Amino acid sequence: MSVHPTAIVAEGAQIPSSCTIGPFCIIGASVVLGEDCELVSHVVLDGHTTFGRGNKVYSFACIGIAPQDLKYAGEPTRVTLGDNNSIREYVTISRGTNGGGGVTTVGNDCLIMAYTHIGHDSHIGNGCILANAATLAGHVIVEDYAVIGALNPVHQFCTIGKYAYIGGGTTITQDVLPYSLTSVRRENRAFGINKIGLERRGFTPDQLKQIRAAYRLLQVSKLNTAQALDVIREKIASGEFGDHVNYLVDFIAKSQRGVIK
Repeated sequence: MSVHPTAIVAEGAQIPSSCTIGPFCIIGASVVLGEDCELVSHVVLDGHTTFGRGNKVYSFACIGIAPQDLKYAGEPTRVTLGDNNSIREYVTISRGTNGGGGVTTVGNDCLIMAYTHIGHDSHIGNGCILANAATLAGHVIVEDYAVIGALNPVHQFCTIGKYAYIGGGTTITQDVLPYSLTSVRRENRAFGINKIGLERRGFTPDQLKQIRAAYRLLQVSKLNTAQALDVIREKIASGEFGDHVNYLVDFIAKSQRGVIK
């Protein structure tokens, strides 16, 4: 492997020969890297941290560090990352806590931009983008292909639905609807569907039409949320709406903090 002479690699760390470890990196004894990972410089990997293959971590990122939780007492909790993630400068990813399941996870093909914080026991799906200084408190779930804008604080225990796009500077205190374009003016609101993002992900015009129609029932009609969901379920049962709308209904039904409409 290529390890810069200024790097410190603890005995016990598992690093394949295909990896590159840059200057002044520090790797703890319980770290496991996959094939073809690269640490650019000044990266700190600590705790029981496991990487998949093809991840690139830029300068001054800290992954697997102890959680910012006063209840944490040094338990051997974990961080797990999948494949082909780009972790930019000064990102911090905390390991889990016993009370939250013991693991923080990041999926595959994510772009995590500079100064982002991913708190303990959070779970990031596949293909997600977290823009500069996105700040996730503990126990946050970000589902596949969601985009969190710059300077977005996300309250603990919130869920960001699949394919959602959150505008920069938006404070998230409730669950964010899947497929939505959510941003802040005087208050947080979902401004319809994330049309461009969904088209880029291969959604068909008919699927977009169904999702848009469901959103109109939720947001524009005079029905309350429960009444709108009943109407949407009827349309699902009749075949008018498909799987993506069914997922939207399930997302709302299981929300613990309420959703941003």
